[in-house]
Order: sequence, then structure tokens, then C-alpha cells
Amino acid sequence: MSTYESLKGLKVKYLSADTSGDRSQEGELFYNSSDFNLKSHIATDAWSSGGALATARRYLAGAGTQSAAFGAGGISPEGAGTGNREARTEHYDGTGWTNGGNLSVAVNDKIGAGTLTAGLAFGGSTAAPSTNNLSAVTEEYNGSSWTTGGNVGTNRINHSGAGIQTAGLMFAGYTGTNINATEEYDGSSWTAGGNIGTARRGLAGAGLQTAGLAFGGYTTTASNTTEEYDGSSWTSSGTLNTARNGLGGAGIQTAALGFGGSTPPFSAATEKYDGTSWTTSSASLGTARQNLSNSGTQTSALAFGGETPVNLANTEEFNTSTTAITAATFSSGGENNTYQFGRNYANMGPSSATYVNGGYTYVKITEEYNGTSWSEDGDSSNGRYFGTGAGTLTAGIVFGGYLPGTGATNVTEEYNGSSWTGGGNMNVTTGGRMGGGPQTATIACGGTGPITATEYYNGSAWATQPATLNETHRERNGVGTQSSFVAMGGTNPGETVFHTDVEEYNGSAWTSLTDMVVKSKNAGGIFGNSAAGAIYCGGQNSNPATNVSGSQVFNGTTVFTGVSPAFSARSGNQGAGTTSAGLISARYSPANSKTEHFTPESTAAKDAKTIDFD
Repeated sequence: MSTYESLKGLKVKYLSADTSGDRSQEGELFYNSSDFNLKSHIATDAWSSGGALATARRYLAGAGTQSAAFGAGGISPEGAGTGNREARTEHYDGTGWTNGGNLSVAVNDKIGAGTLTAGLAFGGSTAAPSTNNLSAVTEEYNGSSWTTGGNVGTNRINHSGAGIQTAGLMFAGYTGTNINATEEYDGSSWTAGGNIGTARRGLAGAGLQTAGLAFGGYTTTASNTTEEYDGSSWTSSGTLNTARNGLGGAGIQTAALGFGGSTPPFSAATEKYDGTSWTTSSASLGTARQNLSNSGTQTSALAFGGETPVNLANTEEFNTSTTAITAATFSSGGENNTYQFGRNYANMGPSSATYVNGGYTYVKITEEYNGTSWSEDGDSSNGRYFGTGAGTLTAGIVFGGYLPGTGATNVTEEYNGSSWTGGGNMNVTTGGRMGGGPQTATIACGGTGPITATEYYNGSAWATQPATLNETHRERNGVGTQSSFVAMGGTNPGETVFHTDVEEYNGSAWTSLTDMVVKSKNAGGIFGNSAAGAIYCGGQNSNPATNVSGSQVFNGTTVFTGVSPAFSARSGNQGAGTTSAGLISARYSPANSKTEHFTPESTAAKDAKTIDFD
């Protein structure tokens, strides 16, 4: 007789809890001596939020894995091509998106295949009306740049595909009418394959050139048809439980995933295919949508972009696992009692104990935050806006900014948690500086002018440092200490182009490191206590001014997109706290005083299931 150990290679453990250390293995039986039950860990399905695309768009090409994917092309309000077609490529690393190399032609409705470092994108349309401007161009990606490959045989949109860069598969689509043509790519040219059984558009694909899968789509209504390809011909298989078009797909022919689309209305449903039939997953997309893109496998997939019909930047990760993932998020906190922008924050304090002072109408008001609500405390001697704050709730400091009637100032004040006293004047008279550190070891850098100077405060006086910023941009934001500081974004007077520069200070010199994913200026709220990690939220990225809705995460080396604040797009906001417990507060145009708390992603073992023998 077979034993559990011989079948699974595991013994039945005797434990006092449902987990032991980090062990949580699917199918492992154990006896819980505390509740007297035989139990097992069962993998379940779940979608969780990831970092948002830098550019919200639909009809973009995507491929790769959940932790190494690309998204290219598409249609967005910001698109550079005719009719807002995009050439932009973004990379996903399992957390957020960074910029990659642009397609040679701005295009929507290309289909992606392959991997991040060996990708393929084919078909699509370069202008409106789409069917008059169908593209034959195939492009190959090496992880940094695109090169042109062999043209497709039949130009089309709303098609689908699968495979790898040297063995691609393209099928169905729309040329003004639904088509059934299939083509195969060998790394240099396309040749005709066997026609798909049902001509349709807006379908999803998965698998390989010799083991492809096509499902869903649109004929005269939403379709539930599934077909399998063996490298020469298509055969019908089990139908989707929910007929839909414009859906996403991932996986292989015998283990595929289908999600989203339109029935109509927009769908969030997720289904799993085992090579014969489809079953509906208990997990649904957080945002129902159509014309989204995708990558990954049946147990580890990625959904991004799409429309509702508004273009989306949302990214979601699908996992079948014994581990529960709680996505990073912003949640609502207390509102300031007095709305102002251009305020001074104690950015080194924890998010549960910080203060804000001053603001645009030259108010002297100080408000303190306890993690839940704001309350007014002692007024400062000077009412200023675009000053800079640092320190903590009980040992704070503000410096620079603009005073009524006199303009830019170099005045410094110190806060002890209840009242303000004068400190030593800065050497530079300006506003809009970046700053951080404790009250007795504060750093100030940059400023309106633009200013590149760096100064230190020792608790009584300021001293100019020899190190200067490399970039002359103003309206930047930064965070850190005298030995570890990061500066991000900005613009220069009269410029219509905003910047993406990121500089790091190590206590003696400024070094240009990388670029932000989204250009930004005008007080994007930033929090994090050193250059090893910072989160930058909102800002403005164009003229006329457009508020940025997302966040950007700096990990000490690169910048990638993060989750978006809950309350709309923001500029003129401020931040405090750390990357594990930060906040942003206030917003300009339209004005509001809302505070939001940031909580990073976390994982935990799911509850084990009791085995019932009744």
C-alpha cells in the first residue's frame, strides 16, 4: 500500500501551529496539536495591484513574465503619433514600470510575444481611421532597443498572437472585416499557416507557434470559442464560460489564463484552461476592463492598461499560491484644518507624529498630526510659503521661502513641539529649497533662481558646502540627510519641458544617477529618510500644467512606478515619514487638504485548510 511519504516525498508533521518558520508547501499534510486537526495548505487564486504604467493606454503590445515584462505602443492622451498613438515602451520588474526603448513607429494594436530581452511586436495601426493605416511592420526587442524585422503578410488590427521572437504566431484580426488568416514567424520572415476556424477580432492568445491557443473575440457578438493550433491546423476545444472580446491571455496551450474583456459590459472575470475545458476562478480583476495587455503564466500572470472606456494605467498581478499578497496602497487620513499649498513639513518625523507650517497666503499656522487627525498649535513668527521643513515634531526647523512684502527670505525658525524661536539665517536667500535631516544636522539644497548651492545647519548656524547640484532646475523635491540625500525632477524658468533628473548626495558630492519614469515638477510630495529609498507622489508634467496621478519609487539605484494615491492627481503636496510608513498631504488645483497614508506591500501565509473526514 502506498504511503503519503512515498507519494509526496513528505512526512505528516506534528506541529503546534499552522506554519513552521517560512514553510507553507501546497499539499503538505500536518497535524495541528493545538486545535487537534489534520490540515493542509491549499494554493488559491488572487489578483493584487502592482505599480501603475507611467502612461495610461489601451491597445498596447505586451509579453514576458510577471517579473520581467514589456508594454509597447498603444493609444493614450499623451501619445506622440497621429491620433495619440504611442511609441513608448515600459518594463515591469515585478514591482513597477521603468522606461525602455521606443518603437520605431508610434502605433496601436500591435501584438506582443516572446520575452523582455527577446521580444516581438507585429501588426497594428499608425493613424486614424485604423483600417486605412494598417501597419505591416514587425519589430524585435533586445531589452533596450527595437529593430525592424520582416513585414507581416496581411496587415491587420485586433488580432492575437503567441510564441517567441524566433518562432512567432499571429492569427485572426480585422482589416475592415474579420479575417481567419494565420501567419508564422521564423525570426526573419512571415509565412502563411493554417487558417483559424472562426474568423474574429479582439481575441486572446497563448502558447507557442506549434502549440497555440486562441479564445474569445468578436464575430457579430462576443465569442466564447476556443481553438488549439498544432503548427499546421486549428481544432475546436472547450468554450469559455463567459463570452467576451478585448480580453487578456497568458500561459500555454494546456495551462492558460483568460481575464477581462467586454461581454458587454466590461468584465473582470478570470478563467483557467487545462487543455480541455475552462473553469471560472474565484479571483476577479480589481478593475473590469477591455483592450488590456498581458504577460506571464497561468499561475503568475500580469494584466496592465486597457480602458473602462477611460484609458487605464492600472497593473494587476495574478498568483496561484499558498501566500497571501497585500498590495501596497494609499489610504485616507485626516484633513488639514486650514487648506494651504507650499507648506513646510517635518519630513523626518514619522507619519504618526509630524507637523506642517505656513502656506501660500503667508499664514503662520502650525498644525500637528497624530496619525489620525490634525490639530493647531503654536504659530510661527513668520508667515511664509514655499519654505522648507525638516526635523521632527518636537525638534523641527523651517527655512527660506517667501515673506509678504519682502519676497525671498533666508530666515530660519526652530520648533520644539509647541513654540517657534529664531535660528541662524541661511547664506542663500531663496525659496523652494529641498531639505532634510534632524534640526541639529539639517541639509538645504537647490532653490528658485535656480540655485545649486548646498548648505548644512548645525543647530545654530548655516555653512555653505563645496558640493553643488549638477542640474540647475528649480521646483525639484528631495529627501534625506547630510550624508544621504536624493533630488528629483524640476524645471527651469521659461521652459515648457520638465525634467527627470535624479541626483544623489553622499555627504561630499552630488552624482547624477538615473531618470524618473515620469517628468515632474512643482512639489511632488516625497517621503523616505535617505537616498537608499524614497517615494515621490504627484507633481506636474506638462505645460499647460497637468497634475500627475501616480507615484514613483527610488530604490537607491533606479526609479520605477508605484501605486497611485487614492485621491486623484496631485501637485503642490508634501510628504513625511518613511517608505514603510509615509504620508502625503494637501493638493493644489483643485485645492484640498486631504492626507493619505502609504502602506507597502506585504505577504503572509494563507490559512491552512482543515481536512474533514466526515
